[in-house]
Amino acid sequence: MCITIYSKPDCVQCSATYQALSRRNIPYQIVDLTKDPQALAIIRAMGYQQVPVVIAGTQHWSGFRPDKINMLTENV
Repeated sequence: MCITIYSKPDCVQCSATYQALSRRNIPYQIVDLTKDPQALAIIRAMGYQQVPVVIAGTQHWSGFRPDKINMLTENV
């Protein structure tokens, strides 16, 4: 499963999400929304206004969500 984290610099919740995924050895890619206006438009069109936005397969959410990350561990 490809996991993409849409984030911005100096985001505490983004950093917590990266750390939680890394501790579980779950690979992910980061898209910086301050450098990618098209990605920002897509995330806004999805209704999100808070980062990080995590897209993992058909699941997606915003904010630091340990419960969702734990569910990914079960699926990896």
